[in-house]
Amino acid sequence: MKTNKISIIGAGFVGSTSAFAIIDAGLASDIVLVDVNRDKAEAEAMDLSHGAAFVKTVSITAGTIEDTKDSDLIIITAGIGQKPRETRLDILNKNIPIFKDIVPKLAQYSPDAILLVVSNPVDILTYITYKYSGFPANRVIGSGTVLDTSRFKSILSKHFKVDARNIHANIIGEHGDSEIATWSLTKIAGMSIDEYCDTIGKKCDIDFKNKVHEDVKNAAYEIINRKGYTNYAVALAVRRISEALLDDEQSILTVSGYFTGEEGINDIYMAIPCVVGRQGIERIIPVPLSSSEQEQLRKSAKMLKTILKQAGL
Repeated sequence: MKTNKISIIGAGFVGSTSAFAIIDAGLASDIVLVDVNRDKAEAEAMDLSHGAAFVKTVSITAGTIEDTKDSDLIIITAGIGQKPRETRLDILNKNIPIFKDIVPKLAQYSPDAILLVVSNPVDILTYITYKYSGFPANRVIGSGTVLDTSRFKSILSKHFKVDARNIHANIIGEHGDSEIATWSLTKIAGMSIDEYCDTIGKKCDIDFKNKVHEDVKNAAYEIINRKGYTNYAVALAVRRISEALLDDEQSILTVSGYFTGEEGINDIYMAIPCVVGRQGIERIIPVPLSSSEQEQLRKSAKMLKTILKQAGL
């Protein structure tokens, strides 16, 4: 049995569904749910606990930040959620005070933990978590574009009628409106996307690529407009990152990592293929982007830096 302690800060739609996914995967021996609404956290913990007969042994409790002490992994989903017609960046100023309050306390009680930020805007809040935790950058991670990358593969999977797990493709940059689809690196059956399209007689022109990119980028808005929130796929992304971290998989995931000169970008968190293991982000992969993708990535970084400056950070 795994002896990992995972604390989830925020027991809303994303936090509670992430807890369910993690429990179902058997990744933890202890899970602590913390929420400003203690009744909500207790109800979620109770509901999850009632599935004890169907999962590996796990202790599920609701608690305070003090109860997160000695966590191996802390997943932060707390904050003001995205409302219809709001961008991820619109909610930044609402969430900064929350992070300034909770992050130093979490770091105090679990100085050896890995901090995984899921709240939006995730890249900027991961940067804030890094600054206020005092942790080394490798142990502060954002969920980045792990979900966006899965959305990208899902759309391509349906179009080409190929298992999404056999499509190698990534979304990088900001988890948001400036994210980049790395078409130059997209491969199916070892072939570039253009070669594969030629082989099977499918149309893969610029209009097709732009449409796919827009569908990926706007997916969250579509879901939020229709049901008010997203939770299932992001929870699976959280589970996947948690699994790579706690099992020391050395998996390559497009998490949000700290740039220290990669692609000429410094002092910002953005999504890029990273090797993820028990120490957090083991290293950033220097992927060979096209010149256009490199320029888009730098523009994404510049936009995030502008937002940080406007927020006084």
